[in-house]
Formats: sequence, C-alpha cells, structure tokens
Amino acid sequence: MNVTVVLAFVANALVALAKSAAAVLTGSASMVAEAAHSWADTGNEVFLLVADRRSKRRPDQTHPLGYGREAYVWSMFAAVGLFVAGAVVSITHGVQQLTAEEAAENYTIAYVVLGVAFVLEGISFLQAFRQVRGQARRVDHTVLQHALDTSDPTLRAVFAEDSAALVGILIAATGIGLHQATGSPVYDAIGSILVGVLLAVVAFVLIDRNRRFLVGMEVAQPIRDYVMDRLAAMDGVSSVGYLHVEFVGPHRVYIVASIDLVGDEVESSVADRLRALEHRLEEDDAVVEAVLTVSRPGSPPDAELD
Repeated sequence: MNVTVVLAFVANALVALAKSAAAVLTGSASMVAEAAHSWADTGNEVFLLVADRRSKRRPDQTHPLGYGREAYVWSMFAAVGLFVAGAVVSITHGVQQLTAEEAAENYTIAYVVLGVAFVLEGISFLQAFRQVRGQARRVDHTVLQHALDTSDPTLRAVFAEDSAALVGILIAATGIGLHQATGSPVYDAIGSILVGVLLAVVAFVLIDRNRRFLVGMEVAQPIRDYVMDRLAAMDGVSSVGYLHVEFVGPHRVYIVASIDLVGDEVESSVADRLRALEHRLEEDDAVVEAVLTVSRPGSPPDAELD
C-alpha cells in the first residue's frame, strides 16, 4: 500500500474533522472553505488508493499492456472531486458571505485548529516532498518539474494537494485575522473565495496531467537515453534505429524499437534472437512489454519515423 497516500488520508481526515468543528463554532467563511477543502482531499485519497491498487494488476489476455492507465482514470476522478467538492463549495460560500453582517466568534479556536492543521499537513507534505525529490535526482529534474512530469499520478496528487493545503491555511488565517482586526466579514469571505480559486487551479493542473498520460505520453529524455544505451549495450546488437518508449502506467513503460543485429543470420534465427532480447528487457519490472524489429541497414536513429 502507498505509504504517502495513506499518511495523507489520515492527516486530511483528522484535519477535516477539526476544521468542521471550528467552522461551526466560529462561523468563519474561510474556515468553512478549509473544511470543504480537507473533506475533498480526504475523499480524493480514497480514489488515489483505488488508483494505486488497480493499476498494479498484471497484464492478462484482455489487457496485454496491463492496467497501469487505470491510475490516471481514478486520479482524474479525484481531481474532478477536488474541483467540485472543494473549489465550487468554497467560492460559492465565500460569495454568499460577502454581504453577511454578523461577525465571526471564537477566533482563538480558529487559529489553534489552523495551526494544528498546518503541522499535520506539513508532515504529509514532507513525506511527498522527500519522495518526489528522490525521484527527481535520479532523472536530473527539479522537484517541481518532476512533480508535474512524474508518471505516478498518486504522488503528484498528494504533493499538489498538500502544497495547496498549506497555502490555503495561510490564506484562511489571513482572512480571519483581517476579519478580527477590522470587524468586517468581507475579508473572511474573500479568503474563502481565494481558497476556492487555489483549489480550482490545482484541480485543472491535475486533470490536464492525467489527460496527457491517458492519451499517451513518451518518457523524458534521460529515461529514453537510458533505454537507448541499454539496448545498444546488449550482446549481438550493432546499433539502435527507431525507438519509442511510452508510459502505460506509473513507472511502467512500453518499448518499441528497431535494431541492427551483429552478423547476417537466416530469418528464423533472427526472430529467435529478437525475442530473446525482448525477454531480457522485460525482466525489468518497469518494462511491461518490448517489441523489437530489425532496422534497415545504415538507417540513422529515428529515421524509420519518416
């Protein structure tokens, strides 16, 4: 089970309960928005756990490339849920509170809950951050770049949602503070609206990234170079022509390549050698399937795309 997602689920569930209680006791619009945000995140973690579980099923006769893309489908549901249950509720409630006249109460409760929430969300964020940073170093990416480009939609979602949660808490605290200082609920309402806008932006980014991987996404250049070098270094391979490496799930790829073999063997022998090389590639857990063909003699890399 994905530890990062489980930790995020527990943190969000506890925070959602605390924020809901604080929203009732204080009457703060920003706190209502934060409660909606945390409940949306809690529900989303369920989708992400389903995504993580279903995407790990092995290939079968009906799905020869496996079920990896299910991760992007369920993560898409989570992103839509974040928009509907988080952004829409927060913005709608904030707009309604713009004309409210009653002042919020029990500001201390709001600050305490937001402070505890910041600590819990921070712990979850640090777990996701460390995981993203570790993977980013292996492919020579920045943390933000890898968070956007990683093939793991559950990790990207937790990283994005926890980041938004921390920023949202600061926005809510500012709105409540200005409400307390001025006596005007408008600042609190604006805080709720800003939290909603933040969630909408994050949701659209996540939806767009999942859409790209569902349509078909080639791997980053460092991974492509690694596959190219590994193919070229195999015994019996003279050179690599066309190479296509596509993500078919979190950390799972499909390889299609044309190679030039050493020697000049008969067709049946060549077919056996190609299949043996495919099996060697497929021994890597990240390679769902590899398809190798013989390239045209003298063809430069990727020439067979033309």
